[in-house]
Amino acid sequence: MQLVPVAARPARAPTPPLPLPEVLSATHRDLLLALDQLTRLLRDIAEQGATPELRAIAHSLTRFLDETGRAHHAEEERAVFPALLASSDADLVQHVRRLQQDHGWLEQDWLELGPQLDAVAYGIGGVDIPALAAAAEVYCTLYREHIALEESVVYPEARRLGFLSEGGHRRA
Repeated sequence: MQLVPVAARPARAPTPPLPLPEVLSATHRDLLLALDQLTRLLRDIAEQGATPELRAIAHSLTRFLDETGRAHHAEEERAVFPALLASSDADLVQHVRRLQQDHGWLEQDWLELGPQLDAVAYGIGGVDIPALAAAAEVYCTLYREHIALEESVVYPEARRLGFLSEGGHRRA
């Protein structure tokens, strides 16, 4: 994979605002909570240091984002996006391609963040917390925009076309 520095990422059109939490898919709700927790965690570590409690939170967050977020993207790429990319709706196809690009960037960002969060979780020193917090902010912002586009534009269309259930799960 060719890594693209964040500064080299092209400017894109803004995404719609996030829908209300009660209408989000369960996975997206959980991911948004994890992103908020990640931001709080890094702020707390900057203020208090990596206490045992904060290290435990870092461990839990790392596992969740590594497993749930990445599996969620793989499932979308496998089961939802191909049918939408075959659509005759050019705007929908463009949105799905943007989401695919996001998946690549989120993966790239995670490959930088994940090992650093692991180091915090296991009490390994040498992590530059301000730099980690700045990188996490880029990751969290992109992830929130990604979820907003999925939930407000792409998922409703996938439901309308019968590719996704109301709960955000792929239909058989």
